[in-house]
Amino acid sequence: MTSQKYWLLKSEPETYSIETLRQEGKTLWSGVRNYRARNYMRDEMQVGDLCLFYHSGKEKGVVGIARVASLPKPDETALDSKSEYFDSKSNRKNPTWFLVAIEYVKTLRRMVSLAEIKNDPHLHDMILLKLPRLSIQPVSQAHFAHIRTLGNR
Repeated sequence: MTSQKYWLLKSEPETYSIETLRQEGKTLWSGVRNYRARNYMRDEMQVGDLCLFYHSGKEKGVVGIARVASLPKPDETALDSKSEYFDSKSNRKNPTWFLVAIEYVKTLRRMVSLAEIKNDPHLHDMILLKLPRLSIQPVSQAHFAHIRTLGNR
C-alpha cells in the first residue's frame, strides 16, 4: 500500500473556483499541458491524496482542500479539435495528456495568500516558491497541515 501524498492544484478562479468545485462536488482536472505537472498526475497521484486548492488569479493563495477521486486516465480534451486544450500530437493509442477527478473537501475559512506563504518560515522551501508557474506540484505533509491550520484560523 502506498502512503498518502499531498498536492497543490492551481486554477484561476474565473476559470474554475473552489466555489464551483463545492457546487459540483467533483470534476475532471483536465487541460493540464505541462509535462512535469502531467507526470505528477499520471505517475504519482493516487485516489485519496489530498490537495490544496490554489487560486492563481489577481489574489493568489490557497482557498480550499480537494481530494483525488480517480486514478489517472487520458485527457479527452487533447483529442477534441474544438477544445482549447486540443493537441494534434496526442492520440488514443498513445495519449500525451492525462487527468484525474478531484472532489470537494472544504473551503478554508480564509485564503492563505501567496504573500503569507512567502513570509512564513515554515513554508520557505515549498515548491510553489521555487516553481511558481507549475500548476500541479507535490506538497509535504507538514506544509499541507500548516497551510490548513493557517486557513482555518
